[in-house]
Amino acid sequence: MSDSLILIPTYNEKENIARIIRAVFALGQRFDVLIIDDGSPDGTADIVRQLQAEEFADCLYLEVRQGKLGLGTAYIHGFKWALAQANNYQYIFEMDADFSHPPSDLLHLYAACAGDEKIGVSVGSRYVRGGKLVNWAFKRRFLSRGAPIYVQCVTFMPVKDPTAGFVCYRRAFLEQLDMDKIGFVGYAYTKPFAGKAALKLNCCDNNLSSLPILNPLQAKQH
Repeated sequence: MSDSLILIPTYNEKENIARIIRAVFALGQRFDVLIIDDGSPDGTADIVRQLQAEEFADCLYLEVRQGKLGLGTAYIHGFKWALAQANNYQYIFEMDADFSHPPSDLLHLYAACAGDEKIGVSVGSRYVRGGKLVNWAFKRRFLSRGAPIYVQCVTFMPVKDPTAGFVCYRRAFLEQLDMDKIGFVGYAYTKPFAGKAALKLNCCDNNLSSLPILNPLQAKQH
């Protein structure tokens, strides 16, 4: 039984889904994986079901939603699912399916949270020393950097990459948040979520750790 669950939202990820799942399970440390699929017409969910049946029955889970409901609601769905399980997951991760988040860095995010009980959140950051955007055009780099600065100014969140999508949350930290009051459905969900997280980080006994990652653009594995 694992103490960690990785949430991977998907929509039309048939080219990557089997590879990313196998990459996670090959790390040498036990992680469970929950795929939250928004009814992908390309058959992503069918690939996951096949992997469940043939290889990963006890550690791979699938939730299929009807329609493209957005990244934000996918993560909220995953957080609620994780907290409701008898497995009592202590560490819940956000991760993309397209290899823009290196699976090997899951080990570093885990170590940051598990190694210090005061750490409530560990973030894989593109904007701390050692982090990097790979193959990103200047305009996209500019826009990507602007969003975190805006969120920092609004929320005072003590992290340089508050819109990051590669994150480990300690269970006790997530239990402090009211998931039903986070109303954005797409990428914009990171802003109100970051704001609520900032309040908990600033007023409660929670610390945050940022670790450098390389973030390739559209790093699809063919």
